[in-house]
This record gives sequence, structure tokens and C-alpha cells, in this order.
Amino acid sequence: MVISDGEKAIQFIESVDAQMAGCPDLAIIDLNLPKRSGREVLESLRHSAKCGKVPIIVLSSSDALTDRADAARIGATRYIRKPTRLEAFLSVGAVFKEIIAKPTR
Repeated sequence: MVISDGEKAIQFIESVDAQMAGCPDLAIIDLNLPKRSGREVLESLRHSAKCGKVPIIVLSSSDALTDRADAARIGATRYIRKPTRLEAFLSVGAVFKEIIAKPTR
């Protein structure tokens, strides 16, 4: 499932907590989302009664130490800077598979 903005993502998390939808196995969040920030979505996921332990990868174009530190403080499982080269971008899928394979719940 792809959710196009932060507001819809938070609404989805609320619907999961209301038992109207299932919790994802992995969340991949960009910090720069329209309507509500990726930080807000990350916080909402971490405070979710149903999805609080879901692995979360922040995939961002930012390499700022403050963004990395904020994501870690809020509870991101991993922070990955968006690769600029195709080969590096394709290798990100292996990271996703690795995180999904680890038992977290």
C-alpha cells in the first residue's frame, strides 16, 4: 500500500487502531510529506496501540544529523538516505527484506 501524504497516513494509523484495517509489516516514511510531516507520521506509528512495534525505515533525501537524530529519538528502526545512483537504490530492497525477516512482535 502506498499512502501519498502525511494526513492520509495518520488517518490510516487511526483506522488500524480502530480495527478497521490491518497493520503493515513495514513502514517506509519520507520526512518531507505533504499535509503532515514524516516526523508526525513516525510519532503516530510509535504511539499506535496496534502498530507501535512495526519496523519503520525513514527513507529521506536529507543527510542532516538533526534529521537522523530526530528519527532515532522518535523510534525509527533505520534511517537511509535516498541513493542517487541506480545500483545503490536497487540495493535498498535488500535492507527492507532483512528488516521484515527479523521478528519484532
